[in-house]
Amino acid sequence: MKTLMVRAIAVILVLWVIGCTYLYTVMERPPEAFGRFMMKVPAPVAFLVFPFETLWTHARAGSLETGDRAPDFTLTKLDKSGKVQLSSLVALHQPVVLIFGSYT
Repeated sequence: MKTLMVRAIAVILVLWVIGCTYLYTVMERPPEAFGRFMMKVPAPVAFLVFPFETLWTHARAGSLETGDRAPDFTLTKLDKSGKVQLSSLVALHQPVVLIFGSYT
């Protein structure tokens, strides 16, 4: 009976580690791919069974340090009339301020 219990716990632990590893690799993908995956996962499973916040923090940490140059990116204008690229703004030798947040 005791060995059966130990085996069951070992199997559950292995499945949990595999689930954490898979969730971590999905979190490293682009936001669209991660969103498609999370739409199919029942919320209690992801948030209660796995250490979601810890995995998310490590998967999306990035490698930028204070003082590093921002990576180049392109965004669509609000009126969808065109795109703006960070490198083109920096080339003008004017300060560029990036604000990330919500205005709601």
